[in-house]
Amino acid sequence: MRVLGVDPGLTRLGIAVVDGGTGQAVRAVAVGVIRTPVEDDLSVRLLKVADGVEAWLDRHRPEVVAIERVFSQHNVRTAMGTAQAAGVVALAAARRGLPVMFHTPSEVKAAVTGSGRADKAQVTIMVTKLLRLAEAPKPADAADALALAICHLWRAPVRNRMAAAEARAAELAKAHRARLAAAAQRTKRAAQGTAGTAVSTSRTVAE
Repeated sequence: MRVLGVDPGLTRLGIAVVDGGTGQAVRAVAVGVIRTPVEDDLSVRLLKVADGVEAWLDRHRPEVVAIERVFSQHNVRTAMGTAQAAGVVALAAARRGLPVMFHTPSEVKAAVTGSGRADKAQVTIMVTKLLRLAEAPKPADAADALALAICHLWRAPVRNRMAAAEARAAELAKAHRARLAAAAQRTKRAAQGTAGTAVSTSRTVAE
């Protein structure tokens, strides 16, 4: 499977492509950063992000796009810009019919380092080792994008199995409710039939 990992941001958007799968070695295909000047208008910056991401999608043709889920930050303006950039990436992927998955920072850290509380330095070190890179990817946004792609490759199969199990459980529950409703309806009709017979018998005796 080929995954495009994205660490969203307006000033710097980390982006990377990784090949691999569950139980398989992962391989970095490409990694980089899309930058937009802070002096540009928001609309122009988002357009540059969109153009950059679409170029990566066309060049590398991933099967899925993994984006870091944005959480509220102390700097509301930064959080809003990050969320807007993530939305642009998701839109670009949707236009190509690509599935988009969001992973929390703690999920990514746990998948790559084994600890959901690992810092950026630890994530970078493990990404470098896992991908057998000659040197650590820089800046940190690039390393985070690689980590996102790795996280998806390793967690997606488990998530898919859980989703399938939940869907199956929902189907079984629905079928069970249908059987209970049918049984209740039969009981109701039987009770009504018994009551009708009793009334008829009473009238016959009275006559």
